[in-house]
Amino acid sequence: MKSTHQSRGNDLAAYAAFLAVAAHRSFRSAAVELDMTPSAISHSIKVLEQRLNVRLFNRTTRSVSLTEAGERLALKLKPAMAALDEALCDVERDDHVPSGTVRINTSEGAIRLVLQPVLARFLSTYPQVHLDIVSDGRLTDITADGFDAGIRLAEAIPKDMVAVAVSKEVRFAAIASPAYLERRGHPQVPQDLYRHDCIRFRFESGAIYRWELERQGVVERINPSGPLTLTDQPLMVEAAIDGIGIAFVPDHLATVALQDGRLQRVLEEWCPPFPGLCLYYSGHRHLSSGLRALINMMTEALSGK
Repeated sequence: MKSTHQSRGNDLAAYAAFLAVAAHRSFRSAAVELDMTPSAISHSIKVLEQRLNVRLFNRTTRSVSLTEAGERLALKLKPAMAALDEALCDVERDDHVPSGTVRINTSEGAIRLVLQPVLARFLSTYPQVHLDIVSDGRLTDITADGFDAGIRLAEAIPKDMVAVAVSKEVRFAAIASPAYLERRGHPQVPQDLYRHDCIRFRFESGAIYRWELERQGVVERINPSGPLTLTDQPLMVEAAIDGIGIAFVPDHLATVALQDGRLQRVLEEWCPPFPGLCLYYSGHRHLSSGLRALINMMTEALSGK
């Protein structure tokens, strides 16, 4: 029979594995963070589920999500494990007060969506931390360019990085003004976009963004033409309001204009939600106290704390 001390040690490892998978929605990313193999993570979760006699995750070939029981456990367990981690850090290190410079590379949209809401509170809570945030539309190599972390859509993050979800699912919207739609009609399927004026987005690399629409597993990648190409998504929304054409942007940028009727959605059934923004960093580098504190605050904000 296992000793109580050994059992508790195993429990802590299982709880850490559970929270890592819950945070990343990925067994692989959790394994990178904890320096374990994915099979070891999977086994740990399986043993924990058997011991608790409850399923904690819904697993498919494409996604991992928490069950209702898993959500309740994560909600209770996360602050307890955070308190334990903080206590251990206090004992093990003298520099437990977050400090130093944290360099982050991300897009302007990500800054507005997930960083701006926590900036004032974070900097007042941790006055010894300096945030150096670079807005960049390119997919920068954060390690080579000297950044501590980046924030991008989950699908754009390199596989060798540790990723932590910092936003809910995101959704793109195809939008146009009522006047434009009255003049040109509503597209019914993605291919109809080739007969419309579309407002295109250009990456800093020079590449034109191809619109990706999906319905019931069918994916259509469209490279429409139009009278205007921009490198700023909020300006694309304004151009759509002005009746220049149809824009395809993250829908949170158009929320107000959609609510007050200046814009309407088109092809809505072809615009499903997908995994949102993640903060990511190299698992092979030391995670500074300042970055750890920022991650904690952003994940707390995501959970509504």
